[in-house]
Amino acid sequence: MLLLCLLTTTLVGPMSPADAASSYGVKAVAVAASKEGAPYVRGGTGPRQFDCSGLTLYSFGKAGRQLPRTAEQQYEHTSHIPRNKRELGDLVFFPRGSTVEHVGIYAGHDEIWHAPRPGTRVRLERIWSRNVRYGRAS
Repeated sequence: MLLLCLLTTTLVGPMSPADAASSYGVKAVAVAASKEGAPYVRGGTGPRQFDCSGLTLYSFGKAGRQLPRTAEQQYEHTSHIPRNKRELGDLVFFPRGSTVEHVGIYAGHDEIWHAPRPGTRVRLERIWSRNVRYGRAS
């Protein structure tokens, strides 16, 4: 990745803040994918067990971006974006009432990496609701 960043900087100039945010998101997707099958454990922040926000916290941390601990805090910490602007590595938030109940990492093709709930494991899953919000870690 360092070589890719150096080549990009050399050939087309410095990366914009949006490009930099996107590269962190792509790395976070790869980290989340590497945790496929890890069990859901409430309060789990890795590296072997996760809850939903623990997976996003861990994945972005390994990619070089810090996020707060909970889904609600992560939503408040991101730049909110419309569905038609979402990109690989954006965060997908699932609201319930006035709070955010769940979060996953956008993997493209209407799918997210997430730790769904107790009794499940980290997995890639199709987004099952249109009632979602998108955020970009900047």
